[in-house]
Amino acid sequence: MSNLVFTPAHQLAQMIRDKTVSSTEVLEAYLTQIKKHNPSINAIATLDEAVARARAIAADNAIAKGETWGKLHGVPITIKDTFETAGLRTTAGYKPLKNYIPSQDATVVARLRQAGAIILGKTNPAEMASDFQSTNDIFGRVNNPWNLDRTSGGSSGGSAAAIAAGFSALDLGNDCSGSTRQPAHFCGVFALKPTERRLPTTGHIPEAPGMPKCIRQLMTVGSFARSIEDLKLCLSLTVGADIRQPDIPPVPLDQPLSKPIQNLRIAWMDGWDEIPVASAIKEAIAIAADKLTQTGADVEFWKPLQFDLKKAFQACNQLTALNFIYSQPSDFDTAKKVVPVMFREATQGEKELRDLSNLSHFLPTLLNPTLKSYFEILTYRDHLISQMDQALKPWDVWLCPVAMTTTFTHRPKGTAIEIEGRKVPYFLANAAYTMLFNLTGHPVVVIPIGKTDDGLPIGMQIVGKRWQDMRLLAIAQEINQVVGCFKHPSGY
Repeated sequence: MSNLVFTPAHQLAQMIRDKTVSSTEVLEAYLTQIKKHNPSINAIATLDEAVARARAIAADNAIAKGETWGKLHGVPITIKDTFETAGLRTTAGYKPLKNYIPSQDATVVARLRQAGAIILGKTNPAEMASDFQSTNDIFGRVNNPWNLDRTSGGSSGGSAAAIAAGFSALDLGNDCSGSTRQPAHFCGVFALKPTERRLPTTGHIPEAPGMPKCIRQLMTVGSFARSIEDLKLCLSLTVGADIRQPDIPPVPLDQPLSKPIQNLRIAWMDGWDEIPVASAIKEAIAIAADKLTQTGADVEFWKPLQFDLKKAFQACNQLTALNFIYSQPSDFDTAKKVVPVMFREATQGEKELRDLSNLSHFLPTLLNPTLKSYFEILTYRDHLISQMDQALKPWDVWLCPVAMTTTFTHRPKGTAIEIEGRKVPYFLANAAYTMLFNLTGHPVVVIPIGKTDDGLPIGMQIVGKRWQDMRLLAIAQEINQVVGCFKHPSGY
């Protein structure tokens, strides 16, 4: 069974079509794995066992008749509990939504169903997708399959943990400042953050049901898998314009040219000077760069020095505040949680590092949001996107860290994290290397590249050019063949 639950989604789909295995057999393998290991990991928030079984039987009957529903026919998958699923509870980990059952799927969920996927359950998120650990008052916290005392990351921690532990073949998450990439890095799996506006976010929470569409920048729909081939498949099935979200352009997927790794120009860095990265991460990226150099690829250490990191972080914080201020419900319980988090973030960690990410950057925006400030940040964002586009022109891809640290022990949100003997503010430690690409909208793939001495996963970001998502995935696949090392945690 272990081999079946860790088989990539595209291979499972082929096996089901070839009648090597039935959809029912695959589903039962996942259900057995979930029942055995989910009590300790808590990655699955809601299990739709009866409906999934009925759907698997229907999938097998269709195959017997020579019919197929699509490229994921009969393959069980999970969905982060921030995406609406018709007839299946969707809570976003937020107590007032604990019994919310949508009447309609989020667009990306509907597209996966149309491709034949079976939704076996929802994965456990951070409350309202707003933390770098995944915990909430409905389902509790998600533990990392590699070490239960450590976080699986957030806000898509349940998604990454489910893929790592063999609970699902594929999972959808979201990414507003690293919510797909950081959990993938912490759990040792593959993830994609596509170009902004490449996929519709219709039916994603936040915004809470009934609230206006407020989050119009930064947010993308991401995916988790155990292979890059599955990321490519998921993107191809969910991409495209949406009649319910007119600002998603009808841009067709790019068709990557075949380019051997020897002809690639690859830039890499092991961290910004201002933002310390754990030595194990720096070493793993340097080893990856050396392996790629040995293939004959043009690999160079490179940092785009023209970027003002402090100003970019400030802009990202302010734009996040302007996007979220009207999308998050206001209630007393939420306020009671937010105040201590803001205090911890503003007071814990070295002052030099707090100055880079301090909440004071966007507190005035939260207290007094204005249309003028919104337009000023969007204008600066346009400038930064142009800067990044220009900087990436000479390169096929750019390799860099995902976070300043590997997975850390569970702690209250906002509590500083010790990295190489330095106390680092919570948000900076988790988002310093991810949120820049939310601000610029560039696509990013995360692949696992190694482990620390104590066996914790290390991932690496592979950054590509905007609207060249399939080209990025093709290059990431080439790179992964040289430096990648996906292995599921022992004991699963």
